[in-house]
Amino acid sequence: MKRAVLSAVAGLASLFLTATAQAKIPGITPTTIRDCILAAAKVYREPPAVLLILLNVEGGTLGAVSENSNATVDIGPMQVNQIWIPAVAAHWHASRQATFLALRDNFCANVEAGAWILRQGLDEANGDLWGGVAFYHSHTPEYQRRYLLAVLKQALRLEQSARQPAAGARESSITADTTSNGSGG
Repeated sequence: MKRAVLSAVAGLASLFLTATAQAKIPGITPTTIRDCILAAAKVYREPPAVLLILLNVEGGTLGAVSENSNATVDIGPMQVNQIWIPAVAAHWHASRQATFLALRDNFCANVEAGAWILRQGLDEANGDLWGGVAFYHSHTPEYQRRYLLAVLKQALRLEQSARQPAAGARESSITADTTSNGSGG
């Protein structure tokens, strides 16, 4: 599975700009989506295509909070789980309330936090990209496996839609119907 995902991401790297041009988040321009993802990817030394894939897999909405079955909530487009608020607040040198509001209402802040959380996972996985992606979502092996499968499917879907621009606008929407399980990012 790792080889298939690596191949898909390698293909996506060259198609990143096309896919972000087709991405749709209400009130956010494709240029803003691209710029926020590229900035976060650069700061945390991550492939921008991986952040785009995670954004699609998470499928969160700017300004929204989603309840989880474990009595926590996921916040905004990258579905940052509330358990991360204290750590993100410390990282940003901000209050927990200001952090929550930024995660919920500011697209670039939400993506930056998601990229920072991914970096924590990458570091925990000793630089292994897919281990880091799995940790982004959960530390429970079954949730990790399901999430990595969803990531693979989304990578292949984005690659296909980026190669077929007519169908791409519909299929690569950031608000794709892909859902996640577990504690989220």
